[in-house]
Amino acid sequence: MRFKTFAAFVAPSLFLMVLFIAAPLISVLWQSFYLTQQVFESVEVETCTPGFVEQNCVTEIKSRPVIGEDGKVVTETSFVGLESYRNLLQPAQTVAALAQGSLAELLKIDFWKALRFTLTFTLITLPLVIVVGLCIALAVNNAVRSIRGPVIFISLLPFIITPVIGALSIRWLFVGDGILTAAMEWYTGRDIAMFAQGWTIEILMLFYRVWHVAPFTFVIFYAGLQTVNQDTLESAIIDGASRFERLRFVVIPHLMPLIVFVALIHLMDAYRVFEEVVGFRSEAHVISLQYLTFDLLTPDDSGNRSISRASANSMLTMIGIVFLLIPLLMRTWRDHRGKAR
Repeated sequence: MRFKTFAAFVAPSLFLMVLFIAAPLISVLWQSFYLTQQVFESVEVETCTPGFVEQNCVTEIKSRPVIGEDGKVVTETSFVGLESYRNLLQPAQTVAALAQGSLAELLKIDFWKALRFTLTFTLITLPLVIVVGLCIALAVNNAVRSIRGPVIFISLLPFIITPVIGALSIRWLFVGDGILTAAMEWYTGRDIAMFAQGWTIEILMLFYRVWHVAPFTFVIFYAGLQTVNQDTLESAIIDGASRFERLRFVVIPHLMPLIVFVALIHLMDAYRVFEEVVGFRSEAHVISLQYLTFDLLTPDDSGNRSISRASANSMLTMIGIVFLLIPLLMRTWRDHRGKAR
């Protein structure tokens, strides 16, 4: 292929990647080193109240945002270097908590609290999603052909539901006098509050993510099972290999590229967990890195937004995703080089 032809095919993709990925990323990195704040001015405000003989007036000094000629609040931007990262990570409090060996003190810092849940959520749901999806795929592949269609349709329903709607549905089943909470209270004879503690909310969020994403892995693995070499499976059966041995030595090695692909997709998606925090309204007990960015961008009472700290948190989130993906990307690269040889 000529270079001009290759460039004509690649140029649109490169342009869109620069426009929608590289440029915003550079912008966020730049904003993490600068602090933008409203400019306030002190003014005398006289407040008068009716009196019996004459008005009672009180003069106070109040601060208010400076309004420019365009009618907008005047802001100023200053270079703060790594100050936003320090405010986010709070190294002094972090070192003190680690020196004391107190996890509770460490988790009082919003960033470490969010990082703890994000890593727990990602690393626990990853193997569960792969195992559940593979089990469903194996069950459907071995089912009678006449019932495969309805089973596939039912299995895909959780993945079709909008994430926030699915999270709200699970929450409504357990919150307050939800159907399942009422059933558990009737069975145990005890009052149960599933949303009064953080760990019960986390269990529900983990359950929801596996329930929602497992159909995606099922479709991928089911498609892969259709390409398994039947001659190899028949040879294994003739050699006396059990069902588990055929799965371990024939099926799983054949599906390994798909398993790596599913792991890559799930790690990138689960590390940016946000819908569950919103749907389950867990911010009082559990927050994620993505939700922390959203919270920092929410205007406070004076209208200020912590754009600098939100940008720093976004950069740290992206760095965390890269570190999680490095082992899988290295494995993919080794497999690619092995096949190329």
